[in-house]
Amino acid sequence: MTSSQPVSARSPLPASQSLSRSDLESLVTMAIAEARGLGATDAEVAISVDTGLSVTARLGEVETLEYQRDRGMGITIYRGKRKGSASTADLGAAAIRETVAKAYSIAGFTAEDDCAGLPDPDTLATAIPDLDLSHPWNIEPDQARDLAVACEAAALAVDKRIGNSEGATLSSHRGIRVYGNSLGFLGGYPSTIHSLSCVVIAQERDEMQRDYWYSSVRDWRELEDGEKIGRTAAERALRRLNARKPSTTTAPVLFVPELARGLIGHFLGAIRGGSQYRRASFLLDAAGTQVFPDWFSISERPHIPKALGSAPFDSEGCATHDRELVAAGVLDGYILGTYSARKLGLKTTGNAGGVHNLFVGHGTEDFDALLRRMNRGLVVAELMGQGVNGVTGDYSRGAAGFWVENGAIAYPVHEITIAGNLKDMLRNIVAVGSDVDARGGVRTGSILLEKMTIAGE
Repeated sequence: MTSSQPVSARSPLPASQSLSRSDLESLVTMAIAEARGLGATDAEVAISVDTGLSVTARLGEVETLEYQRDRGMGITIYRGKRKGSASTADLGAAAIRETVAKAYSIAGFTAEDDCAGLPDPDTLATAIPDLDLSHPWNIEPDQARDLAVACEAAALAVDKRIGNSEGATLSSHRGIRVYGNSLGFLGGYPSTIHSLSCVVIAQERDEMQRDYWYSSVRDWRELEDGEKIGRTAAERALRRLNARKPSTTTAPVLFVPELARGLIGHFLGAIRGGSQYRRASFLLDAAGTQVFPDWFSISERPHIPKALGSAPFDSEGCATHDRELVAAGVLDGYILGTYSARKLGLKTTGNAGGVHNLFVGHGTEDFDALLRRMNRGLVVAELMGQGVNGVTGDYSRGAAGFWVENGAIAYPVHEITIAGNLKDMLRNIVAVGSDVDARGGVRTGSILLEKMTIAGE
């Protein structure tokens, strides 16, 4: 069930879930027993319950105030090598039995797949560490509104050229997920995520520029100060005014941390098991080869307390563990769940559902030091469009940012296109800055590339 309803100004976010972890574990156990009773060879079940409050204020007034409650169950049943899946939003016993029966029936019509099935027992998590991922915030809508309004007001007060806004939004979400399978694995954990963001528009004469800032954390006490978020959003928008369109050239390019994360994301997409076994990757069969410069590294650390990408086990119940994904520029292996691993003749890496806290190795140079190193080139602060081909690695996207001369920002630029090939771009990384952005599952500083084609006038 997914529902969304307005909340009165005096209605607080509920202090507790109506279904506890123990309740969800009982439902998972019941569903697996039901599947076994029908004759299933194996079964796996995931149940989740989430609640959330989101408030957006624009120009000093509440624009949206929303309370959300989501719950659901998904079950996959195996009849030998045939697989059937079904889901329900109704967690009542009758609905669960009906959903199990439907999944069992579907499995009778699907084709056999030798790679289908539950994970190998020795890959399942045997201990579930407490990663301190749940910090509920029993904030009332009035309080959330006031924080959003104050955040936006701080942005609007920075400069008279900040005269419009897309709003400030405060969100607080919490939930619990339980997964179990017929191999005997049963585990779950609660988690929370809280965020505060602000988007404003700067205008001077006929030119308008938009920018933003945000904070996102597990523990609401660690949110960045709202007024600081607002001021930062305003300052970022103001610095983009009076943008120019530079001449077409080839020059070094510096991706700021928020966008450097996306660059690493393209690399991750290329080494996912699905891309590899489908033979649809610009890094096909790249394990064990040099992909980055010989000083470059990427580490996975799934068990960092409170981190946004932490998880004690993956979506199949397999253990998550520390891993050096890239060392000395060499790709150690792929990102695999059980199915893709079997397709490739390998073992799962505990990454069903994605990666968990990737750390891109960096040096001691901060953003200003990287500007001095590049001397002349482009800082990319915004990307537009989806011109990335994951099969060939061809990369061409609209961009905006700042032109650098003599190691310092000279003026803002817009209406440009940056182009290259991802394989070359990764090999030609010159440096990674110490200005690491921790607001996500991939932590990286600014990334400086040796050169790209920059198309302007």
